[in-house]
Amino acid sequence: ISPSKSQVANQSAMECLPLVMEPESRFYTSPVLVLDFQSLYPSMVMAYNLCYSTLVGHVEGSSVASSLGVLSKYEARSLFEGDVPSDELTVSPNGSLFSSANVRKGVLPRMLQEILDTRQMLKKSMKELKPHQKALYRLLNSRQFALKLLANVTYGYTAAGFSGRMPCAELADAIVQFGRVTMENAIKIVESNQKWQAKVVYGDTDSIFVHLPGRSREDAFRIGKEIAHEVTSMNPSPVFLKFEKVYHPCILVTKKRYVGYAYENLDQKKPVFDAKGIETIRRDSCPAVAKLLERSLRILFESADLSLVKRYLLKQWGKIFKSRVSIQDFVFAKEVRLGTYSAKASVVPPAAIVAAKAMALDPRAEPKYAERVPYVVVHGEPGARLVDMVVSPGTLITNST
Repeated sequence: ISPSKSQVANQSAMECLPLVMEPESRFYTSPVLVLDFQSLYPSMVMAYNLCYSTLVGHVEGSSVASSLGVLSKYEARSLFEGDVPSDELTVSPNGSLFSSANVRKGVLPRMLQEILDTRQMLKKSMKELKPHQKALYRLLNSRQFALKLLANVTYGYTAAGFSGRMPCAELADAIVQFGRVTMENAIKIVESNQKWQAKVVYGDTDSIFVHLPGRSREDAFRIGKEIAHEVTSMNPSPVFLKFEKVYHPCILVTKKRYVGYAYENLDQKKPVFDAKGIETIRRDSCPAVAKLLERSLRILFESADLSLVKRYLLKQWGKIFKSRVSIQDFVFAKEVRLGTYSAKASVVPPAAIVAAKAMALDPRAEPKYAERVPYVVVHGEPGARLVDMVVSPGTLITNST
């Protein structure tokens, strides 16, 4: 059925959450494996035949046994022609019942299978292209990436409870819970194997970080492949755990924030500086912060000596105090959305203040919506507000000369 807006608003809220572990924040000098479930939610849909058309009802005694999706009252018999044998039912961790593919193949699993098969066909075609066919390669790459995104947003379509066209709380929760249980089982397999002596130090939705204390990089690649094979074999097809890379060394800061030297194969001699969520790749700080932090981390990773990091930072701060640096490294750039700031707001973003000053001199200087406006923070009197110390780079240069 295609529900009305009132039916969508009145249905049960989604209750299940993906598994997101708080990382053990510290500097890891031993290898850390990164393993990732490929297309976790689409693979859950296909592996367990999860679909609107295969959702039968709830386990008896469930607190929501009288409702199903947007239906406030339902009868299981009305959803299927005839009875479904108990051995052909799949019970999801959230208590919902789904028929097996032997009874009815779901629409979503079939759709996802076709999408992913087409993507594999495109990736195979990309490998067969000649080196001079760069334009065709980019075209096929864009198409396979679009198919990947299309498959990954299928769960979002079932869970869009506010503005979605066909949300279904039971179906969305079943997908999330199957994914969560798959992650939990993978963690148990990793930590229960005495041969590996591994510990999962971080997990986020579809990926796990496995610490191998005292092991070499060669051991890490061997164990990573063994873990990926073992976990994949314990799950139904097409669930697949991929061994992505080895961090050696690395730092886990908080959720979704980590950095390390990444190795993707044993033959790789020079590591890749791989950062997620920290200031080296974020755009809300100035280039000086990113450069200083990245260089400091590289020194730490290569020497494991904090005294060398301290020596480097003191040298760079000395250059800053002596004005032996470029102004470009201290320029911030933030998005400005004029017209969206409340007149009653006590504080306006610095970039908006700089834009307003420029418009006061020349109305044609009005920035486009969401355009990034550059600014610098200058020295002010003690107790001065930040908004009073921001100017455009051009104004700073003019005043300095």
